[in-house]
Amino acid sequence: MNIVLLDPRQTESDLWNITASRQLEHLKTHVNVQVGDTLKVGIREGKRYLTEIVEITEHSIRVKSLQEESVPEKLPVTLVVAMPRPKVLRRLMMDAVTMGVEKLILIHSYRVDKSYWQTPFLQQIEHYIMLGLEQAGDTIAPQVEIYKRFKPFTEDVLPILINEHCPAYVAHPYTTLKMPSAIEHPCIVLIGPEGGFIPYEVDLLIKNGCQAVSLGNRILRTETAISYVLGRLFSSTV
Repeated sequence: MNIVLLDPRQTESDLWNITASRQLEHLKTHVNVQVGDTLKVGIREGKRYLTEIVEITEHSIRVKSLQEESVPEKLPVTLVVAMPRPKVLRRLMMDAVTMGVEKLILIHSYRVDKSYWQTPFLQQIEHYIMLGLEQAGDTIAPQVEIYKRFKPFTEDVLPILINEHCPAYVAHPYTTLKMPSAIEHPCIVLIGPEGGFIPYEVDLLIKNGCQAVSLGNRILRTETAISYVLGRLFSSTV
């Protein structure tokens, strides 16, 4: 936890109270905070501050603001990912948020097991977003959307997102066109399931405005591919 995130309602007075049990346990047990220590605190969907601890009780830690700090900039990317295995989803969500993805879209695909959509992890997305923000020292959550039908998303939603200033790249190991690097414009990145998008899906994506690009001759796991792609595309900012 590199920042403590508070609900705006917790900061309506001059002194702010940290009361969430998870945050309190971490600060007291792992950080061993003391009165007078400084602490980075962020207001969810707002600014972040350097604060000073003025009181510690059993059920709260009270802080006062010392100065405002800058919030890390988001990567101008919409990340579209075929729904992964539940345990991978948890890691993927936290990693995407930590790296600063602006928008995350989960979609269905032929090789996505339908049971994945029943995972209780989908009900815990907000928790993983919170963990990712705390890791990155960020306060602004990405927009998250879910589409359980591939064809309607590709034909009805995706074309609206794509324009001359925001191209879409679909990672595909069987093409010779290499993924660009160090770009300076917004983009959309599509990552398929562990077995990749099937040929029909790749063709449909290309038909609706995507460029199929290669990451090299190795087939990567979903979470590995995402980190690699974002690092390559935005190497000057990540």
